[in-house]
Amino acid sequence: MYVPGVGPKRKDILKRELGIETFGDLLEYYPYKYVDRSKVYRISEFTGEMPFVQVKVNILSFEEFEMGPRKKRIVAHATDGTGIVDLVWFAHAQQLTKDLKVHIDYLVFGKPTVYGGRYQFVHPEIEKADGVQLSEMGMQPYYVTTEKMKNSGMTSRTIERITKSMIERMREPLPETLPPFIVNRLRLVSRDTAFRHIHYPKSAEDMSHARLRLKFEELFYVQLNILRYAADHRRKYRGYVFQHVGAIFNDFFHQHLPFPLTGAQKRVIREIRADMGSGRQMNRLLQGDVGSGKTLVALMSMLIALDNNYQACIMAPTEILAEQHLSTIRAFLGDMNVRVELLTGIVKGKKRREVLEGIADGSVQILVGTHAVIEDKVQFLHLGFVVVDEQHRFGVAQRAKLWSKSSNPPHVLVMTATPIPRTLAMTIYGDLDVSIIDELPPGRKPVQTIHKYDDQTTSLYAGIRQQIRLGRQVYVVFPLIKESEKIDLKNLEEGFETLRQAFPEFRLSKVHGKMKPADKEEEMQRFVKGETQMLVATTVIEVGVNVPNASVMVILDAQRFGLSQLHQLRGRVGRGADQSFCILVTNRKLSKETSTRIDIMCDTNDGFRIAEADLKLRGPGDLEGTQQSGMAFDLKIADIARDGQIVQMARDEAQRIVDDDPQCQKSEYQMLWKRLAELRKTNINWAAIS
Repeated sequence: MYVPGVGPKRKDILKRELGIETFGDLLEYYPYKYVDRSKVYRISEFTGEMPFVQVKVNILSFEEFEMGPRKKRIVAHATDGTGIVDLVWFAHAQQLTKDLKVHIDYLVFGKPTVYGGRYQFVHPEIEKADGVQLSEMGMQPYYVTTEKMKNSGMTSRTIERITKSMIERMREPLPETLPPFIVNRLRLVSRDTAFRHIHYPKSAEDMSHARLRLKFEELFYVQLNILRYAADHRRKYRGYVFQHVGAIFNDFFHQHLPFPLTGAQKRVIREIRADMGSGRQMNRLLQGDVGSGKTLVALMSMLIALDNNYQACIMAPTEILAEQHLSTIRAFLGDMNVRVELLTGIVKGKKRREVLEGIADGSVQILVGTHAVIEDKVQFLHLGFVVVDEQHRFGVAQRAKLWSKSSNPPHVLVMTATPIPRTLAMTIYGDLDVSIIDELPPGRKPVQTIHKYDDQTTSLYAGIRQQIRLGRQVYVVFPLIKESEKIDLKNLEEGFETLRQAFPEFRLSKVHGKMKPADKEEEMQRFVKGETQMLVATTVIEVGVNVPNASVMVILDAQRFGLSQLHQLRGRVGRGADQSFCILVTNRKLSKETSTRIDIMCDTNDGFRIAEADLKLRGPGDLEGTQQSGMAFDLKIADIARDGQIVQMARDEAQRIVDDDPQCQKSEYQMLWKRLAELRKTNINWAAIS
């Protein structure tokens, strides 16, 4: 409030709109771009395609034009001696122009456009030219502002002036938060220099050095937090030792294995076995594309727990996925004497009591469920192994509750079919060991992805008809986005009727999230059993439906889906030996970013390439699940998608320190541990994982 230019009213706006309450918050509100203000152009140099430019002009005269009730357009005609330019204002015009005078020199900054054969600046930035040293202006910072701020007269320029007045009052250098051995080794500028230059760089080089220092520091403390936590976790928590592989595992492996394991599956099972026998608690992330055989690996790992007289549990994010896991596991086990039970919201009454008793007395050996598994009433006799599927849909608090079900924390296998780019994995799942299944089971053909426009229904329907006549089945997916559920459901209902009329000779099922679970299950089962040839659905089928006979996935309005979601949906087909197809249907008016997404989908089936592209296009905060996962990024300047090298650099430095001082006691690192404690106490929920 006491920074010149703020005051009580603006203090409230800054807090409400941007969360800025302190000098530190303002210092960390970084510009999103810069424009070089050291150069002045002549009007005679203007061309129609120029970006933002600066001119020094003398105002010759003003004109006012009525624009309807209480609206005016004010035009100032100005010259620099080489030509005439018009300065134009619409909104708040009189307020903006009341201090401007004719025959005074002004510095004008904006984007020149042509109107009526003459160059003009609409709503330019303008200030008196006297006393301004252009060489001192350097790079002008631009700050994001909200609509409410603009309506209150607070623009990017306002933030710039407020920040400048605060920095000018900072007489003492800001205290350092990195030790000299890191700053010197990596040739980083000081923290004080970084903050001054990030807001007021004299050159692009100044700005670049400041950004590197601030990004590194932010990412370094994220990595230090994760690695310190992981080292602490490993030291404190002894894991159950599963010493032998016994009768249950061997019976399954020799008598019930449905197909030979791929090399990748064998490698991952070896890694898991080594962890479970090591005496330390396993925390492993298993990544693998849809259909790569993660569930089989998870089941075989659970059977090792059973052989050592422990129970196992698999936790899924939705009832549909939990039921899918149950039927898959029971089908794999066949007639083996292993008790597998389901615990979700739909298991009620007598059956629920029986399941709870079986969990408590140990007779339920494998429990499959949703978050119902972590309710207080659920008490395991000996829980030794936990599989968390699609982990990003569970919050940290939910998972922590699961660990408390056992005297020692159980071994944990986290599975995801959403491939996670390396830089993101280092930051979100930094304390987990990573295993990757990067081979598809033998005999699988890559899905062919085709882009069609919504006015090409004739050829689309012909292709669908041909596949169904070959005995295959088809998914048709409509988008369902929360803000417009009513409209989307209407679209689905209308679309279902259209398809029924277009394919009168075939039977159709319909599934969406608003249906009763029993009705949804009945429709799904009709499709699974082949009683219907087409399943018209919303994205409820994104995970957990396994129909090897389905060979076509049609995604309508594909422009409304993110890359990872399109890839997940595509993974519903291509599960049998037949060639499968994914048809992305869009309108013809596509933005550049949407076209890029569609092209990537058509070019590759590699989930990791797709995830990297998705991260670059949408940023980490938008990747499915990272926002609600309890691992919030509170990064103000670093960008996980684009700063991969800095992430690696930060991790290497943090690892070196944690290896050298695992107990956080050495004097040379006290500055770091103290700073980390400060950050954790204030505003940062950095990867409090497992």
